[in-house]
Amino acid sequence: MKKEQRKKYLIPAGICVLLLIVLGYYYFFTSFTGQDHVCYVYVDQDDSYDSLVHKLEPIAKKHCLHGFCILSHHSNLSKRVHTGRYAIKPSMGAFTVFRHLKNGLQDPVNVVVPSVRTMQDMAGALSRKLMLDSTTLAKALTDEQECQKYGYDTTTIAALFIPNTYDLYWDSSVDKLLTRMKKENDKFWDESRKQKASALRLSPTEVCTLASIVDEETANNQEKPMIAGMYYNRLMLRDAKYPQGMPLQADPTIKFAWKDFGLKRIYNNLLHIHSPYNTYVNPGLPPGPIRVASIAGIDAVLNMVHHNYLYMCAKEDFSGTHNFAATYEEHMANARRYAAALNKRGIK
Repeated sequence: MKKEQRKKYLIPAGICVLLLIVLGYYYFFTSFTGQDHVCYVYVDQDDSYDSLVHKLEPIAKKHCLHGFCILSHHSNLSKRVHTGRYAIKPSMGAFTVFRHLKNGLQDPVNVVVPSVRTMQDMAGALSRKLMLDSTTLAKALTDEQECQKYGYDTTTIAALFIPNTYDLYWDSSVDKLLTRMKKENDKFWDESRKQKASALRLSPTEVCTLASIVDEETANNQEKPMIAGMYYNRLMLRDAKYPQGMPLQADPTIKFAWKDFGLKRIYNNLLHIHSPYNTYVNPGLPPGPIRVASIAGIDAVLNMVHHNYLYMCAKEDFSGTHNFAATYEEHMANARRYAAALNKRGIK
């Protein structure tokens, strides 16, 4: 072929190749979304390829979505969609978005594990941040065999959770979630904390149980070590009057026994409930935590203030702190002042 003829064919071919490169870049590598911030797409187990495309439509440029569909139909993405939470960043093109969705390269979610009173509340809180169904999670947390897999039972499972913020995958299963919580629990209970618990003759679960009572008594973290010391004195007291130890007589356990957390005052008629959580009747700690203990509450127990107080009563100034007493007579004087303050405010 003569040089002129080759040139005649090469120039159009070169133009076509260049055009294909430009079009390829335009469809597959220009910014997928017109937004200037990260957008998130949530793909759950009910999503199909069509519903995924529908979720992408509001944030995708039309030509980029078309490029995404071309890539998808030449792979198995159109047949199998990975669940998860996917970040669509302004710098991403259709090819990167496609690759992340095809390979399940999702972004984790910052999930706050809260200090809540019941496992139903925990299930509800976590299901609002994860793909998990709250009923499924609540069922697992109230199932003996499921709880035993992580070293707890249904009365102590609250001690598994250490309230904090964790990076979790949005589509985590119940097993993956609880396995992660067990890993974080093991990390939290390092040798230092274990040694402190052992010195108090308490197991980590018992520390969490006592801490849950302390947390219910006050939101004032500075006072928690004092309250922990008072309850510990009752727990360890052995004398002629209390051969099995002085009952904790913790009002929050009565609220838990009645499952009435709105109670403002604990009257005598509420103290006769038949429940292992009634610490006015049963000596020692209740069967398990009455809420998920906070880190501040746990550390307050491990680093409690050692004193001789056996009683405490909320201060009459409603500051959220307490008056402490070593004798019952001193305590009753404190209690009368607080009761008068409640009556004055009409609190029943």
